[in-house]
Amino acid sequence: MTEVFTGSFTQQEPIPEAGIEAALSVMRSGRLHRYNTCEGEVSETAALEQEFAALTGARYCLGVASGGYALGCALRAVGVKPGDRVLTNAFTLAPVPGAIASVGGVPVFVEVTEDLVIDLEDLEAKAGQADVLMLSHMRGHLCDMDALMEICRAAGITVIEDCAHTMGATWNGVASGRHGLVGCYSTQTYKHVNSGEGGFLVTDDAEVAARAVILSGSYMLYERHAAAPGPEVFERVRLETPNVSGRMDNLRAAILRPQIAKLGEQVARWNARYDVVEAGLRDTPGLRQVTRDPRGVFVGSSYQFLLPEWSPGAVEEVVTRCKARGVELKWFGAEAPVGYTSRYDSWHYAPSGPLPRTDAVLAGLLDMRLPLTFSLDDCAQIARIIRAEVSAVYQAAGGTDARA
Repeated sequence: MTEVFTGSFTQQEPIPEAGIEAALSVMRSGRLHRYNTCEGEVSETAALEQEFAALTGARYCLGVASGGYALGCALRAVGVKPGDRVLTNAFTLAPVPGAIASVGGVPVFVEVTEDLVIDLEDLEAKAGQADVLMLSHMRGHLCDMDALMEICRAAGITVIEDCAHTMGATWNGVASGRHGLVGCYSTQTYKHVNSGEGGFLVTDDAEVAARAVILSGSYMLYERHAAAPGPEVFERVRLETPNVSGRMDNLRAAILRPQIAKLGEQVARWNARYDVVEAGLRDTPGLRQVTRDPRGVFVGSSYQFLLPEWSPGAVEEVVTRCKARGVELKWFGAEAPVGYTSRYDSWHYAPSGPLPRTDAVLAGLLDMRLPLTFSLDDCAQIARIIRAEVSAVYQAAGGTDARA
C-alpha cells in the first residue's frame, strides 16, 4: 500500500503554558505598550531584551515588531542612505531585498554555492561595489564566517546578519548574529520562537544601538530600555535620528520569554528531526544533499536538497507526486513566485545582472519545513516518500535523462 503523510507542514506547537499565563497577566493589566509601566517596573519587553542579549552574548538588544523591521532599522542605524548599494545573497527571501529597498538602497546580489551559502569568491570580486553587506543565513546555512569577515574587514564593509533562520545557531562557538556589527532575528510564527510577528536587533556598538532605539519609536523614553547604552549616547544621536515606529509590545514579549529560555532544547529537537530526514535520503539516485561545515551548529527547522541539472518538468513532477502523498515541497526554480519561494529575478525593484551559478542551484532546489509537531517517525515517513518519488521519476527518465 502506498504511504501518504497526513501531517501539516504549517502547524506549530502551542505556546508554553508559562507564556500563556504571562500574556494573560499583561492583558489583565491593560499595559501592553512597552513604555506603559509603573514606577520602578521593568516591562516584559525590556526584560526580554536583557534575556536575549545574555543568550547571544550581545551588549545591546532591541525588541521590534518584525524581523523585516529589524533589517530596515539596522540599515538606517548604520547609515545607509537612499541610492547606497548594499551587497546581499542572491538566494534569500523577499524581506531582505525589501528592507534594502525600503531605505532607498540598491541591492547588489552575490552568487551562492551548491551548499546554499554566499559565494565568497564572488563576494570578494564585488567587495568594492558597496560599503554594507546584508548577509542572509538563508534556511539556516552558515558560510565560513571567519573567511567572510576577513574579506569584509579588508574591504571596509559593514556586515549586518539576517538570522531569521539561525536563532540558536553558532559558528566556531560564536552565536549567529555576533560576527557582524548587527544581528537581526525574527520571531514570526514559522521561525524558532513564535510570537506571530516580532524580531530582535543586537549589537555591541553603542551608537548603532541608540539610533535603533530612537528609530523604533522610543519618544525619548530610552531610559526604560534595560539592554541599551547610557543616556550620554542617546544625547548624541536623539535629535538627528527619525522615529520610524516598530516597537515590540509587552504581550508578544510575555509570550516569547519562556520560549527563549528553552531555545537550546528546541534546537536539539529540530536537529534530531533533520538527522532522520537526512539519513533517509542519503544516496538517493539523482539527489544531492547539502553539505554543512562542521564548524557551524545549525538549526534544522527546514530541509533542502538539490536535483542538480534535472529538467524543469522532471523537478515539477517530483513536487506534484510528493504533494499527492501529503509531502509539501517548495521549488525555487519555478518561473513565477509561489508562496515564499520568490527569487532574485522576481524582484523587479532590484534589477540584477546574470548570476549563472545561482540560477543553476535554484533550478533544482527543493525546500520543506520541519515543524516540531512532526515526530521522528513522521520524518522517517516523509523521507521514504521523497526517496520513492525522486527515484521513480529518475528511473522513469532513464537516470541521466531526467537531467536538462
